[in-house]
Amino acid sequence: MSTPLSPALRDAVANTIRLLSVDAVEQAKSGHPGAPMGLAPAAFALWDQHLRFDPSDPAWPLRDRFVLSAGHASMLIYSLLHLYGYDLSLDDLRNFRQLGARTPGHPEYGDTPGVETTTGPLGQGFANGVGMALAAQMTRARFGRSPDGPGNHRVYGIVSDGDLMEGISAEAGSLAGHLRLGNLIYLYDDNKITIDGATDITFTEDVRGRFEAQRWHVQEVDGLDSDGLHRAIDAAEAEEDRPSIVLLRTTIGYGSPNLAGTSKTHGAPLGADEAAATKGALGWPAGSPFHIPDEVRAYLRERIDAKRADRADREARFEAWAAAQPEEAAAFRAHRERAVPADLVKTLSTDWEKAATRVHSGAALNRVARAVPYLVGGSADLAASNNSRIQDAGDVAAGQGLDGFAGRNIHFGVREHAMGAIANGIALDGTFAPYAATFLVFSDYMRPAVRLAGLMGLRTLYLFTHDSIFLGEDGPTHQPIEHLDALRSIPNLAVFRPADGLETGMAWAWALEKAEGPAAFCLTRQGLPPLERPAGFAPEDVWRGAYAVVEPAGAPEVVLLASGSEVSLCCEVAAKLSSEGLAVRVVSAPCLELFEALPQTERDALVPRDGTAVIGVEAARGESLRRYIGPRGMVYGIQSFGASGPAADLAEHFGFTPEQLAAKVKVHLSHS
Repeated sequence: MSTPLSPALRDAVANTIRLLSVDAVEQAKSGHPGAPMGLAPAAFALWDQHLRFDPSDPAWPLRDRFVLSAGHASMLIYSLLHLYGYDLSLDDLRNFRQLGARTPGHPEYGDTPGVETTTGPLGQGFANGVGMALAAQMTRARFGRSPDGPGNHRVYGIVSDGDLMEGISAEAGSLAGHLRLGNLIYLYDDNKITIDGATDITFTEDVRGRFEAQRWHVQEVDGLDSDGLHRAIDAAEAEEDRPSIVLLRTTIGYGSPNLAGTSKTHGAPLGADEAAATKGALGWPAGSPFHIPDEVRAYLRERIDAKRADRADREARFEAWAAAQPEEAAAFRAHRERAVPADLVKTLSTDWEKAATRVHSGAALNRVARAVPYLVGGSADLAASNNSRIQDAGDVAAGQGLDGFAGRNIHFGVREHAMGAIANGIALDGTFAPYAATFLVFSDYMRPAVRLAGLMGLRTLYLFTHDSIFLGEDGPTHQPIEHLDALRSIPNLAVFRPADGLETGMAWAWALEKAEGPAAFCLTRQGLPPLERPAGFAPEDVWRGAYAVVEPAGAPEVVLLASGSEVSLCCEVAAKLSSEGLAVRVVSAPCLELFEALPQTERDALVPRDGTAVIGVEAARGESLRRYIGPRGMVYGIQSFGASGPAADLAEHFGFTPEQLAAKVKVHLSHS
């Protein structure tokens, strides 16, 4: 017979969560105790009665997702994970915020079982949750029309004032409301406090009005009214045509006699005296850090067993569905496994003519999309310019019920930051491989999301077109200069800047077949000729990150190192210089990250460090090439912003014609 949840027991569980958080922050001498103290009853109610999960299998595909977008309140989720039987011990809680701990200062995907996404920068989790909810609806539309099929789960989250202040939440919330993501439910921790003081010094907008305007289902509940919260979540779960947000009025630092309701509990320990006073006020035994009452343990053991039993029942119904729908079940599993066709390299390495690499990328996308049905994505209102549309695959569209989620093309609107984070949420769901497209210069708008994809090792693909000054007449606001270097500086992000159709196709093949993290493609607006490659070249050589496209008969006197559109320029320069008796090697470097992964001896054989002059050529700052040029080399780049004009005029103006570059190389060699 199960133990009834009396008000006293409910308070005991909430106080356990509160004081585990207090004790961990005190021990670490660092952290944010106030939000977990205020949110404990609501978080417990959500996890206990609404969230579907199995602590023994955190990656169970049919689970509900929980996103703590207010990542500073990390001890809230760590306490819940421990209490509900995840592989997170009391010692892990005691080790909060220590080097190598499974309980870092903010939740980190991959570090802690049960953490669905990395949430530190505020607003990212909000948008990730939108992506997860969208992925679930797309899964339902394909496979789960029956309630027993996949995709029939919800995404729950807790968001804070800071999340709502960050612009990304407005972008993501707008799209979620437009798409009518009825499987998305957020609790807003309305505690009226930020680090600097009361929220009314900066944040007085009508939150209810904002979300109602974005077509969300909005309710308001007192944070201590557990019954009211259950009713609100029930109502949100019943609302299938709108995302839901519950405005939860809480008291930050609840239980602290002297600090509750103040910003002093936001980002610092309570202090030993106040922690002791808080325990006294909440009826907790003094001098017993990390205390969990026996009755709390007993109740939660029963709830863990109930969660596992619910999982077993859900899994049995899923298997019955799979037996009745074998083709759909096999397709779903193939999506989750991300199977790729055996002939992918052959498909993507042949039949390329002169064209812009954005055009090549669009062709590659459509070649692989036929064989890789889990590939989905879209653009920030630039699909035609980005060549990012999957032909004959339909659109994700609002107002059509589940049918509206059956398409593969996502219209993100002019929302680059949210687009990047929503794509990350789709990747975190695990059923689809997402891509997101915009102009390279606008990667600045989505850089935080790209960085987090690298941090989490997500296989999100970013298509950045119009990759240099040669986009032309739109001028310096649209012409990227520092962006290649900026992207290349992000750890664990593979940045491809292909020089022709073959390199573009092989970049796609690598991203689908080899990648273990995110990749970015930087693609031209202007047409590029197919490169002529030496005998012995194999398409997989592109995956080395750099390789010779022009090789002299003997040892090179100068090496021209370039990426993208500048490779064909360097080939023309090499022909000019070779006719004058100079031994020139041209190296195409489509991906410096892959090149850096080669053994040093192989890198040195291609780009020597023996005093040979190495000229790094890039129609941008080119600073990421500087590591290769050596004492006799130079970076031939652009140290200013661009200009408005036709591409040919810009090439002449900035010195990127064969004649100008050849002359510069000769002058440099004569002085080095």
